Amino acid sequence: MARPNLYYEERSPAPLEMVWLEFRSKPLAMAALYILLLISLLVLIGPLLTPYEPNQQFIDAISLPPAWSTAGDIRFLLGTDELGRDMVTRLIYGARYSFGLPLLVVMSAALIGIGLGAAAAMTVGVKSSTLKHLLDVLMSIPSLLLALIIIAILGPGLFNAMLAIGLVLIPQFLHVTRNAVHDEQKRAYVTASRLNGVSQLYLLFTVIFPNIIKVLVVQFTIGLSIAILDIAALGFLRLGAQAPTPEWGSMLAQSLEVAYVSPWVMALPGLALFLTLVSVNLVGETLRVAIQRQLER
Repeated sequence: MARPNLYYEERSPAPLEMVWLEFRSKPLAMAALYILLLISLLVLIGPLLTPYEPNQQFIDAISLPPAWSTAGDIRFLLGTDELGRDMVTRLIYGARYSFGLPLLVVMSAALIGIGLGAAAAMTVGVKSSTLKHLLDVLMSIPSLLLALIIIAILGPGLFNAMLAIGLVLIPQFLHVTRNAVHDEQKRAYVTASRLNGVSQLYLLFTVIFPNIIKVLVVQFTIGLSIAILDIAALGFLRLGAQAPTPEWGSMLAQSLEVAYVSPWVMALPGLALFLTLVSVNLVGETLRVAIQRQLER
């Protein structure tokens, strides 16, 4: 027989448990998290789930509506486009270009920008001041405009679009990290740690970084939204992914000519972009709130 516990013991949830409880308390956030997990799964193993190739054409199935329509075909659940290509297959393959590649670009830009921003914040003098004013100028220019300028120099193409967006995002991460670390150095606990004789690396990674995670999460969310939207916009303008690449923005551009005849060809990639962007922002906001509550405990 188990012995009863006569003493009250308060249990504090772990940080990851706090994040999970925050998601569980918000149905929309949970739905957004599941959508992002599904898209991530499609990025990783999507080609294994599709019976066709993204550019495989079916001459006998051109511009078929979705399968639930009377003129539809069960072989093509969401119909086909004007060239007889399966829309489900192209949307699944497009997740790699419209979500996987932006995520890779943002992670690379975050690593470079956060490292340079932290190094800039830990130094003082003319170099730090000059960098701050230069970043203020770059931040005042819209990201898509900067990407267009870079692509005008490098030329159109998916790789050049990724490179341009990465170069645009690095100053944003650098600016946000520099300001956050600089402001945090004025706190009393940082001064106390410095008086204890800790090294600069210990001060940065163990003392300061855990307290600016919220700022970095917000910036990562914003950066990912910008990257997804900009890659889609450049693909739509035919400056990024080129046909017949099944990138969602490029698919939107190709569907303009048949929008009235086959509206699902335009609606499906547009809906995929909308759900992805909304899910990214909902998950990022929920993470920010969970981290903020953890810091206030």
